[in-house]
Amino acid sequence: MEYKVVLEYDPAEECWVTFVPSLDDISTWGKSKEEALENTREAITGYLEALRKEGLPLPPKRSVEIADVVVAV
Repeated sequence: MEYKVVLEYDPAEECWVTFVPSLDDISTWGKSKEEALENTREAITGYLEALRKEGLPLPPKRSVEIADVVVAV
């Protein structure tokens, strides 16, 4: 299965944070992008295993886009 993942760098914590919109915005982090994505794979696997164990359906996949918004200040 493939899921869209949003990656965001947090300069205050000096780490990468991920969100998986199609899975109730589960989130994790890592010091590098690679570590954050590996932790995300583990989080997705655990989330899906928990759903299966409880007999719950997979959430419907959502369309995810990142857009730039210009704001005048």
